[in-house]
Formats: sequence, C-alpha cells, structure tokens
Amino acid sequence: MTQEEVRALLVETGAIMDGHFLLTSGLHSPHYVEKFNVLQHPQYTQQLCEATAERYRDAGIETVVGPVTGGILLAHETGKALGTRAIFTERVDGNMTFRRGFSLRPGERVLIVEDIVTTGGSIKEVIEVVKEAGAIPVAVAMLVDRSGGKAQFGDVPASALLTMDVETYTPEACPLCAAGIPMTKRGRTGK
Repeated sequence: MTQEEVRALLVETGAIMDGHFLLTSGLHSPHYVEKFNVLQHPQYTQQLCEATAERYRDAGIETVVGPVTGGILLAHETGKALGTRAIFTERVDGNMTFRRGFSLRPGERVLIVEDIVTTGGSIKEVIEVVKEAGAIPVAVAMLVDRSGGKAQFGDVPASALLTMDVETYTPEACPLCAAGIPMTKRGRTGK
C-alpha cells in the first residue's frame, strides 16, 4: 500500500480526526488518529498488516511483538501474514513486560509493531524488553508515525505505512488551550 492509500483508508474510516487532543505522551495536538476506527474492520486490519509484513518478508522474522492494546491486533495479523508467532507486552505496575507465559529466546529475531507513534516512548520500552530477553529487535513497523520521522529507536530501523508531521504542544505552550478550545475526550491510554 502507498502512503496515499493508507491515508485514504484512515480518512474513509474516520480514523484521522481534528479537534484538541491530549495524547498519551502528555502533549496536546489539533489532530488525532483513532486507530480503532480502522482496526474495527478486520479486512482493513488484515490489509494494513499484510502491507507491513511485505516489507519484512525476507528479514528472517521469527516473532512479532506489539504493545497492548492496538499492538495486539497488529502483531497478530502481521505474524499471520509472515507465518510467525505473535505476542504482546503489557504494563505491570507501570513497567512494560511480557506476561501470560510469553517469552523470547536469546537470538530470536523480532519485529516490533505499533499503531500510532508520537514520541516513540512505548516502543522504546518494548525494545528494552526484547533486548533484556536476549532477542534481536530487527525493526520497528508503525501503522502511523505522527512525528514526521523524528521518532528514532537507536540502532533499530523503523518504518511506517503512513508518516504524518502533526504538530504537538506542551500544555503550557498549547495555542488551542490559549484560544479556549475545549479538550476532545480522546487520545489517552491512562499510562
């Protein structure tokens, strides 16, 4: 899928939204991508994940890992497309970890998938969990990179089906707050 095709699908499903949003990162933004507006459609989720898998078909991926919640769907469908195992991380006492009997073996080649990335903080945590297990984070695959390519993951290469350069603001410097525009009640995971 091209970036234009991905954007058109997200617009068609109402996933790209405008307003005044509080993001998981704590930043404010006039735009938000509500991933579940597209992920609620299994055929679109499959299509997006097959496009992701195609990029890594020859990378020797053995397991796909995604963080809870949207990352579960993406890991599952991407793993299905690659013919690999798919597992997920979740937070326990505020720390990203594997639970439910999930583990990685030393040297296991892992593709990390994520839905929407603004700062990349959650992905960095998943990379650390993968490395702590002795596995190899081969790449990060994002559905949408809201950072315009600014989110970096050290020595782990990353790609996105759609890259957006969406402005974000600290609460203190937010022009939407200064203009008295009320907050739209979306965009927080409770992290």
